[in-house]
Amino acid sequence: MNLPVLKEVVVCMDKKRKLMGTSRERSEFLWGWLFILPTMVGLIILNLIPIFQTIYQSFFKTGDFGRGNIFVGLDNYVKVFGDKEVWQALINTLKYAIVEVPFSIAIALVLAVLLNRKMRGRSVYRTIIFLPMVAAPAAVAMVWRWLFNSDFGLINNLFHIHVKWISDPRIAVFSIAVIGVWSILGYNMVLFLSGLQEIPHDYYEAAEIDGATGVKSFFYITIPLLSPTIFFVLVTRVISSLQVFDLIYMVIDKTNPALEKTQSLVYLFYKYAFINKNMGYGATIVVLLLVLTMILTVFQMIGQKKWVFYN
Repeated sequence: MNLPVLKEVVVCMDKKRKLMGTSRERSEFLWGWLFILPTMVGLIILNLIPIFQTIYQSFFKTGDFGRGNIFVGLDNYVKVFGDKEVWQALINTLKYAIVEVPFSIAIALVLAVLLNRKMRGRSVYRTIIFLPMVAAPAAVAMVWRWLFNSDFGLINNLFHIHVKWISDPRIAVFSIAVIGVWSILGYNMVLFLSGLQEIPHDYYEAAEIDGATGVKSFFYITIPLLSPTIFFVLVTRVISSLQVFDLIYMVIDKTNPALEKTQSLVYLFYKYAFINKNMGYGATIVVLLLVLTMILTVFQMIGQKKWVFYN
């Protein structure tokens, strides 16, 4: 075969290879979008559209008897920033988050480290700690209302004290936070366990040869290598804690004097939107919560560059 013919054959084969590559890439691209299409449709219908509807609704006031909408512009936002009840709900939400987030992460991390070791009954302990995650919220609320009962509750009788855990406005929100910590421990522990099992054991063996103790290995090996998982848990827990509603709704009675000191922003939204029938003002409260969540998440994303190690 002479040289010109050989060059022509090579060029034809190269074109065919490019066409086959392009066709394959196009097919993978289409199949990829096809697989994520259900999730994208659900995200748009259940998340993005309601967000824009809520923002739109915040510029309106519901008419008498819950009928019709009256455009009020920024009046709802002006009212929100001057509403003492909203500020109190914001403080309650932050109090809950300040207690629930660090304690649920720290305790779950310690439990994960302990239960990551080889020990008898390890699976049983893991299951017991994870059980609150699969328990019905109503059942959890009933159990903790009995435990926190000031007259015949188990906690007061066990320690021979008389504390109004869920009826004292000064400590009711912290009592709710204790339930939140207990409820989420299993979930956080599972996430930390998955991260711990990805850490090569060689690092611990090398540290042990160098004379590092278990505490030093924990702070200089476990924490840095587990920092991506810790960061993920931190972000998700902050977002979730700012949205606390079910515990307050089911544990605190509507006639409880501590309700004002425990109601969160989401509970206040429920109160205005579904009890007072003022969807516009309720939507404004949710927009305020959305902005707060976004600000805290941005700060966390910026701060993670200093302490999260991905390599």
